[in-house]
Amino acid sequence: MAEKIIIGVTDCSKFSIYRDWVLSYDSRIEVIQLGYKLSNFEDIKNCNGIVLTGGEDVHPRFYNHPEYYPYCHEDDVDELRDEFEFKILAYTEANHIPVLGICRGIQVANVFFGGTLIPDIAAWGKFDHAKMPDKQDRYHDIIINPTSWLKQIVHTDLGLVNSNHHQSTDRIGKGLVVSAISPDGIAEAIERLEPAGKSFLLFVQWHPERLKDQQSPFSKNLHQAFIQAIINQP
Repeated sequence: MAEKIIIGVTDCSKFSIYRDWVLSYDSRIEVIQLGYKLSNFEDIKNCNGIVLTGGEDVHPRFYNHPEYYPYCHEDDVDELRDEFEFKILAYTEANHIPVLGICRGIQVANVFFGGTLIPDIAAWGKFDHAKMPDKQDRYHDIIINPTSWLKQIVHTDLGLVNSNHHQSTDRIGKGLVVSAISPDGIAEAIERLEPAGKSFLLFVQWHPERLKDQQSPFSKNLHQAFIQAIINQP
């Protein structure tokens, strides 16, 4: 592993917040912004790891439910971004590159692996997971799967995380398994079903980059585990 650790972070409207979080904790890290608007997919070849950031709703046609489109935020769908990030995941899987997905990251990855999404959690009869009326993040508890790889990262069975989303995973993609849920049953994290011998792959629904407590294991430990996985790559 070279002295510098180069992380590709996908482009989004809040890119700088994700970039600054990725750069925190470790001075060896450099960030490359990846996005279809930048026409720079080839830069992924220089990346030691990838962070999939939050943002737009994934278009339901990609998981064979075009009838869900009215439940999406119509001004917040970007099919070109969907396709660009599917291409990123195809590359990282083929080349064993560690990936950490955040918010939209869990959703686009679940679709990539053949899963489906709930297009609007509240409309599907669950508690609201969107931001508060004052635009601040909502906070709620999560329950960690005691046999999961995530449990080995956060070292706890319960946690408090932030929530700012109206979509979530539904049927989980092939080769993945839920590793944390909210009390009302929304998948809050997914990981590989059989991780042995495979690259780091973890997707979370919360926003570690803007948790109020940046020393929380649900922020700092995720960052450390991701970077350590990159360092340990053969």
